[in-house]
Amino acid sequence: MVSQPEPDAAAVAMLDERRARLHELGHIDEAECRRFQSTVEFAGRKWNAAILLAGVRGARRFSEYRGAVTGISDRLLAARLKELEDEGIVERHVRATTPVTITYTPSAAGLQLIELLQPLVEWSRARPAETERSAG
Repeated sequence: MVSQPEPDAAAVAMLDERRARLHELGHIDEAECRRFQSTVEFAGRKWNAAILLAGVRGARRFSEYRGAVTGISDRLLAARLKELEDEGIVERHVRATTPVTITYTPSAAGLQLIELLQPLVEWSRARPAETERSAG
């Protein structure tokens, strides 16, 4: 059996500080817990973050989103854009041109969501890659 090295004092202090912050969050009632779960599932739903990120990076037209989000079908992209619009994450703009021009932009809530997801991106970068975890 391989023994684990003893954590240093700084690491222990950091863990204690994180535990204290989590404890300060206090009790979350059942309704708040359900709302949190629903929000996490929505944000983590396949393609939602990729579509939102494409919008933040400048995609506006449907074809630009399709080009930026590799692997998504047109039908699913249309459905996800509609869901994101219904949730107030993206805004749909229709211009009366010939043909009609439809664009999608991240809303203020969408920009806030992508900012909130950024620490998760940083956290994932600090973790070993999937191939490293499965090889170990």
